[in-house]
Order: sequence, then structure tokens, then C-alpha cells
Amino acid sequence: MCGIIGALGHHEVAPILLEALKRLEYRGYDSAGIATVNNGHMDRRRAVGKLHNLSDLLVHDALPGKAGIGHTRWATHGAPNVENAHPHSAADVAVVHNGIIENFNELRLELAEFGLVPSSETDSEMVALLTQHYLSGGLSQAEAVDKTLSRLQGTFALVFLFAGQNDLMIAARKGSPLAIGYGDGEMFVGSDAIALAPLTDRITYLEEGDRAVLSRKDVQITDAYGKLVNRETSYIQLDTARVDRGGYKHFMAKEIAEQPNVLQTLLNAYLSSDGKTIVLPDSLPDFTGIER
Repeated sequence: MCGIIGALGHHEVAPILLEALKRLEYRGYDSAGIATVNNGHMDRRRAVGKLHNLSDLLVHDALPGKAGIGHTRWATHGAPNVENAHPHSAADVAVVHNGIIENFNELRLELAEFGLVPSSETDSEMVALLTQHYLSGGLSQAEAVDKTLSRLQGTFALVFLFAGQNDLMIAARKGSPLAIGYGDGEMFVGSDAIALAPLTDRITYLEEGDRAVLSRKDVQITDAYGKLVNRETSYIQLDTARVDRGGYKHFMAKEIAEQPNVLQTLLNAYLSSDGKTIVLPDSLPDFTGIER
């Protein structure tokens, strides 16, 4: 499962996001990246391999800004390389995604008719391109996200960041967990409490179909039907976050609910885009010398 973190802070967020991604390493990953907005300008840094590669990149090519999103990726659609790493961006929007967009090929063909051609092999980039398409059509950020969400088939936890918007993030979930963290004039979002625990002790788990519009002062959550809702806020400690249940009542319920996504992730990691061929990595270990 990929790891997600987002922050609207008082300080430079790149170091905060990087530390949060380190806490999510247990999920497994093969690339990582961060995007920020600084004085309205959006930029990103991405690297393949361990997080120290991204950290080294940031030392030599700093990423300023007090609003940002970060991601650790476990390759599903597309090989583990920089082009396929998150965040994905398209002009005015950057997106991090956990899950599977099942109709990405259909969306890819549709967007190509408008001259929107992806630079990666991923299903996730379709979310950024589709959102940009609606932004270019004059919709607001929230309207563009809502329109995009209505077109997606599959599972997702998504966080959107926008150029020109230093105090805005939008998050949404369907089938993949996502939590909101409340700070003192700051706001955070993460794929689980482990990422958020050092930043805040108050979190709200989004429910299935929820969409949240975040600013530093508040968050507005709408349900799958577009109705404004209040979700329960929980108080957490770092020790309890280490064994996070992701909003499920029991660990068994969490494991059962996650099995379809895990299987889908494994299948997509090794199936070709047409679903007819198994594609194994070049770096498979040599088992012939293993003692039996």
C-alpha cells in the first residue's frame, strides 16, 4: 500500500513531509516524491529507491513552501522510475493517490482527444490530467475535483494540491483509508495515524465516499451524496498510532477489508497493460544457489 501525507503548515513543509514518509516506510515502496506550493508556484521533487535518495535530492535542490503533499509508491501500473513516481501533476494541480483506477485506459483515450497526453505509465496521472481538464474549463478547484471523482471507477485515497493556492488541499477516499489531522492553525492529511501522530493528537477518519476541503483554519467534509457532515474526532497518542487500525473496529476487519486491494495491487504490479502477459522484474533473485 502506498503512503500519503499532506500539510498546510506555518513552517517549511518539505522536511515535515519527508519525516512523515519515513514513518510510512513499513508499507513498502520503490519511489517517493513531494510537491509544494510556494508563493503560488507549484513544484515537485521525485526519486527512485529509498527515501534517502529523495532527501539527498532536496539537499541539493530545495523545495520551499508551507503547503505540500508527499507520497511513497509501490509500483502497480508502470515500472518503478521517476516518471511514474508521485506526486503527478498537470499544469495547475498535483495529486497523490493510493488505490487502483480501473477505467484509466478509457480516461486516457478521452483525454488524448483534448491534447492531454500523460508522461507516465500510471493510472494515477489520469486523475491529475482529468482535474486539469475541468479546471481549464472554468470550474473551481472543488468543482473540478468533484467532477473528476464522479468519473473514477475503482478505489482511491486522493489528495490534491493546486498552483496559486497556498491555503487549500482537497482529499477524497473510496476504498482506501485517509485521515485528517488538526493542528494549531495547521491542517494535515495522511493515509494513517502513524504519519500524523507526531504532528497532531486529533484526527478524523474520512468515511467511504467522503470528500474534504482543507484550509489552515478548518475542514469541510461532504459525504458521497454531497451533504456536509461532521465526522467523529479521535484523540491519539504515538504509541497507539503504531498499531493503527485505520478506522476499523478490529484488526481482523481491517485485514479482511484490505485483501481485495492487496491482491489487485499484486496483479497490477506484474500484469501488462492489456492484462494478457505476466511481466516480472529484471532483478529477480537467483534461486538456484539456495540451500534446500
